[in-house]
Amino acid sequence: MKSLALLSVFLFFIIFSSCRKDFTCTCSKIYKNQTGNNTRDFSKQTFQDTRKNAETKCKALETSCDDDLGDYTLKCEADC
Repeated sequence: MKSLALLSVFLFFIIFSSCRKDFTCTCSKIYKNQTGNNTRDFSKQTFQDTRKNAETKCKALETSCDDDLGDYTLKCEADC
């Protein structure tokens, strides 16, 4: 009986605990030009966290700015 209770508690923590794993955040610069959008790969960053936290961190990297090539939007997406 005692071992069954311990097993139940153990399974509860396994099922309901947040799994941390590596998520890759890939960001692309999207330039707007006369012929449409021009996309360039920009960077990749790895977050070891829960899916929700990794997606939040990845979205926080998004921005709009300009550089020598013109105005761009930095779009980021988290992948497993």
